[in-house]
Amino acid sequence: MPRRLLAALLPVLVSLTAPASPPAPVPDKVVVLTFDDASASHHAIARPLLQRLGFGATFFITEGFTFRTNKRDYLTWEQIAELHRDGFEIGNHTRDHLGITEKNVPRLAEQLEAIATRCREHGIPAPVSFAWPGNKFHASALPVLEAAGIRFARRGGEPEVPYAKGGGIPYEPGVDHPLLIPTTADARPVWTLDHVKAAVAQARDGRIAVLQFHGVPDGEHPWVNTPRERFEEYMLWLKETGCTVIALRDIARFTAGRPAPADPMSAINHRLQAAAAVEVQRAAPGSAPRASSKAGASASK
Repeated sequence: MPRRLLAALLPVLVSLTAPASPPAPVPDKVVVLTFDDASASHHAIARPLLQRLGFGATFFITEGFTFRTNKRDYLTWEQIAELHRDGFEIGNHTRDHLGITEKNVPRLAEQLEAIATRCREHGIPAPVSFAWPGNKFHASALPVLEAAGIRFARRGGEPEVPYAKGGGIPYEPGVDHPLLIPTTADARPVWTLDHVKAAVAQARDGRIAVLQFHGVPDGEHPWVNTPRERFEEYMLWLKETGCTVIALRDIARFTAGRPAPADPMSAINHRLQAAAAVEVQRAAPGSAPRASSKAGASASK
């Protein structure tokens, strides 16, 4: 083989035979910031604040609800394109905000492509991140997401934590399937800064806090509204406490080289089984009385 050709091919051969780079270690206080439903406040309120603080974020876009006609409460595609140009991630939330069930999985591909097409029309790359509309998911939809080029998908905190609580669990790279990334906290109108602190406190020991917001404020969906002043308070606290705030796509640095779990539901099922075991132990005959008898003995002394 000619020496020049060998020299040209050597870097390629090395890259093909070298082991894959290991994933970056996850530092404490990593926060994934996500926004659902294409609220107009994402551009008017969130955008300038996040730019000032140097935060990343993912904005999940749907044309559902009254998106097409209600530009008081929803983004225009020009504003969505501007968010992209600013460096924020634009994610897919299906065209019609379709809550995924086993029965409607056949509709998902067209729903994803509709948003991807609109993105390309406005100079935005086809999304690689997805948020399950209404936080409803079904494992049979995962191949559809993969075929659409989706690398990461955020679900809610259920089934580990009931939706009504607005809470969840931290994301564990290498444990949670990348298309079933749990929400750690789902913002509600009754939230205070303590809710944010509790979520971020879980971002340690290799785990990541995933925050889910809707409108800040949200004019059409008051049950997931976050008042502007509260949102600003939360973001300023994240900055002051030294959090690393990123978009969902940015977790790629922590997942590189990690194989996805063979069973997408394994992490969820393990947590549910562990929680059930704790409940069984608490309900075991004699467990509560023993604690009461010790307290009584101490009191009698």
